[in-house]
Amino acid sequence: VQRITAPMPGRVVRILVKPGDEVAHRQGVIVVEAMKMENELGAPKAGRVKEVSVTEGQSVEAGRLLVVIE
Repeated sequence: VQRITAPMPGRVVRILVKPGDEVAHRQGVIVVEAMKMENELGAPKAGRVKEVSVTEGQSVEAGRLLVVIE
């Protein structure tokens, strides 16, 4: 199981996947805006999205769990 967490405090701009989606290694899964820059976070490995634990527009702190891939 791979957990994608927020690398820094910011705001979720876009969620690119939903639970049940198959993702490829490094495929973008979520976009977080921090310090006026959008950071697209990719899947650390290929797998299936198990959980998306945030919503678009939500503010997140560093280390907050965003997406779980199994």
